[in-house]
Amino acid sequence: MVSGRIEHANLTVTDPEKSAALLKGLLGWEERWRGKSQLGGDTIHVGAPGNGADYMALYTNEDVRADHRRRYSKGQPLNHIGLLVDDLVTAESVVKGAGLEPFGHDDYEPGQRFYFFDWDGIEFEIISYEGEAK
Repeated sequence: MVSGRIEHANLTVTDPEKSAALLKGLLGWEERWRGKSQLGGDTIHVGAPGNGADYMALYTNEDVRADHRRRYSKGQPLNHIGLLVDDLVTAESVVKGAGLEPFGHDDYEPGQRFYFFDWDGIEFEIISYEGEAK
């Protein structure tokens, strides 16, 4: 049997700098790389410090930058991205500080969660399991 894990997600966003700053503040991540994409446009990679994998690539190009009102309907093509944190209260403060609105707060087995949409309409679920990132 082969085993594996998700190494990264690549998201198209209107402002990679703004999205990278949110993820760095929310998760304690750092910038790993930035540069030109293979197909044109620009990309910033952000992820956990000292970890060569497990990151998000934030991509944009001139067409995307020109359409600041671009938003996708939920589930088209992505339902949400789940991010695990060790402090849900602080994470919510970061989200609110970025001018975004948390919703859908819930206690569930095995933890707690809330959701928010970023500036491009991408939905994130923020999860905490008994106060520890696992």
